[in-house]
Amino acid sequence: MHSIQRYTYTKPRTKTFDLVITAILAALVFVATMFINLKLPFGQGGLIHLGTSMLFISAILFGPKKGALAGAIGMGLFDIVGGWLIWAPTTIISRALQGFIVGKIAWSKGYRGDNIGLNILGAVLSMPVMIAVYYIGQAIMFNSWIAPLASIPGDIIQNIVGLIIAIPVCIVLKKTPYFKRNF
Repeated sequence: MHSIQRYTYTKPRTKTFDLVITAILAALVFVATMFINLKLPFGQGGLIHLGTSMLFISAILFGPKKGALAGAIGMGLFDIVGGWLIWAPTTIISRALQGFIVGKIAWSKGYRGDNIGLNILGAVLSMPVMIAVYYIGQAIMFNSWIAPLASIPGDIIQNIVGLIIAIPVCIVLKKTPYFKRNF
């Protein structure tokens, strides 16, 4: 007798699908940084922009690798095309680390961005790393360990605004059929 085996078809995750999602996330970070920003009147000319909220959203919804790439590519590209070229290396490093940290914590303990407490913790713990990398980058650029201190308040505001926007957006998106089905 032959036994009948039943196979259920599950949609395989492909490298192409992952590449497309990562590209879309990077584009969203870029657009949120480029077109929704406010130049600060203090510090080293920093910006308050919604790119940080998109970085948080990307990392929480899609994990550490996509969060790191979305932040690094999206905000790095903004620096390159937006007239902030000198900042691009610092931005790429700081935002890659920030996206990775947020995603790693949000996707820890078997959660996949489903635990609000871990999502907030990831964002909060990523902030000092982002601020430290920018501080060191500015200290090197301006040959001063004092001048970069003026940018820290703006960095803090930018991250808090990003967190305040990202958490409710993630809560809503996690309830959609796409995230219930695929992730």
